Amino acid sequence: MKHLLVIIGSLFFFSAFISCTEKGEAGKNKYAAPDWAKGIVWYQIFPERFRDGDPGNQPDRERARGPKGWHPTEWTQDWYKRDHWEINHTDDFYAIVRERRYGGDLQGVIDKLDYLKELGVGAIYLNPVFDAQSMHKYDASYYHHIDRNFGPDPEADVEQFGTEDPGDPAIWKWTSADSLFLKLIKEAHQRDLKIVIDGVWNHTGTEFWAFQDLIRNQEESAYKDWYIVNAFDDPATPDTNEFDYEGWWGFKGLPVFQERDENLIEPVREHIFAVTKRWMDPNGDGDPSDGIDGWRLDVAEEVGQGFWKEWHSLVREINPDAITVAEIWTDKAKEFISGELFTSVMNYRFAYAAKDFLIDDKIDTEEFVNRLEQIEEDYPDGAGHVLQNLMDSHDTARLASFTVNRGIEYEGESHPRDGFKVRKPNEEERQIQRLVALFQFTWKGAPMIYYGTESGLWGADDPDDRKPMVWKDLEYEPESRHPFGKDRPVDDNNFDKNLFSYYQKLAQLRNSEAALKKGNARILSHNEEQKLVLFQRDYGDETIWVVLNRSEKEQVIDLTEWSGSESVQNMLSGEIMYSSEVKVGPISGFILK
Repeated sequence: MKHLLVIIGSLFFFSAFISCTEKGEAGKNKYAAPDWAKGIVWYQIFPERFRDGDPGNQPDRERARGPKGWHPTEWTQDWYKRDHWEINHTDDFYAIVRERRYGGDLQGVIDKLDYLKELGVGAIYLNPVFDAQSMHKYDASYYHHIDRNFGPDPEADVEQFGTEDPGDPAIWKWTSADSLFLKLIKEAHQRDLKIVIDGVWNHTGTEFWAFQDLIRNQEESAYKDWYIVNAFDDPATPDTNEFDYEGWWGFKGLPVFQERDENLIEPVREHIFAVTKRWMDPNGDGDPSDGIDGWRLDVAEEVGQGFWKEWHSLVREINPDAITVAEIWTDKAKEFISGELFTSVMNYRFAYAAKDFLIDDKIDTEEFVNRLEQIEEDYPDGAGHVLQNLMDSHDTARLASFTVNRGIEYEGESHPRDGFKVRKPNEEERQIQRLVALFQFTWKGAPMIYYGTESGLWGADDPDDRKPMVWKDLEYEPESRHPFGKDRPVDDNNFDKNLFSYYQKLAQLRNSEAALKKGNARILSHNEEQKLVLFQRDYGDETIWVVLNRSEKEQVIDLTEWSGSESVQNMLSGEIMYSSEVKVGPISGFILK
């Protein structure tokens, strides 16, 4: 018995030791989101289409790979109007439209920081800004340099590229575009705006410096292991090029990096780590305040978790307050949000739910509520406040056009060739957009505006979702053409000041009310017959109620049970209402206090 007690005691001690060890390890990797990111208002910028702040840095025909007669496209012209160089090249609008360049640049972003601040934005997500040939910049030529045409002196920047060894971070210098980007960070931080940029660590463009060396030197290249090469060119067959490699989803324009054991190979990893340090702490003094505030990571689930764990360890060592946002469209995202991995995700599941209920009216209130609650359950405690709640992006049709084309799948058939309507939303459809925006800005998470959604932009899926931004100081040609020559109305395409004011008011409320920004969210009731959803946001002693009416009839709701008072105030209009008889108009909602 004595020996048995000793054994039991030893087992108890060992079990306790293991338990403490596990807790200690878990403590090291406990999930934590930066406080600044909780409930913040995001704004996504596609740089080439946001604002042309420097007419002297336009790309040329060679850089754009344009046909004979190519020239930059007029910012304010009808999107579907075709220049002579396009018409002469092809009858197909979509076969050539991606060779357009409108001249958006970093100076344009700097010039409009005050506009974003006025709107109520707190954080900017920039689509790729690294040097690349395409207009979207997901085909990087360099990670350690900003795109030559986003800065003030493209020619000088290109000359500098030729004087350095891109494989040696110790001798990297700063181009004029790099320096302007650092100025953008400084100007943004002075306005209390965060800057987050796109990182594409799965693939590069064919013009990427290492891939170019591989093309030239084949098996003799120092970078032959960086990419997944299927076959090298055979010098014995000069008339045939056997060189073959893996492209992203089969697309040869985006060669894929080599991985082993769920991790990028060491030299690729080390290059990316050096790039990460460069942009997070540009002067290398250990103070990250002069660097970016985080990363959005493209196709995150297509890179091994072994890499992401190492990379995140570096990111948090440089700046513990940095955010990382994964691009993952499905519930697989829950496997990537943790103390060792990403802080947040582009919350497309939120967009699916909001579209299906508020726009398409194809799911009932119970399913809508269940989806929202499932998202909350799938992530660590605290993650719900930093999920990037978007409705549209550079990879989808625009929110405004979803209201015109109700019933279309979020990821499918969103193209004019499939019958997608290209016209501007009418007032009824804009009302649906306003209801969606009200929900987006009052539900738990961090709402994200895709550039131009607030100023009236509409458009089908890529490339029609990447039109030039509509500004109030510019006069735009009406949109009257159709890419396939079909009939359509003539639509005014100028800045929508009323829509802007609505988004601005929502953002101001979100920023000023702690309950909306970082409070708890709780569904109080939902009624399928009335198509009503009521939820509560609360923080400390502050409570706010939000009512959504998806029906096409006025509905009446009694809030007395929850408000505990005879009256409530409509926070958008200031109107005082009786709690027992809150009348909610068709396709609308209230924010009440």
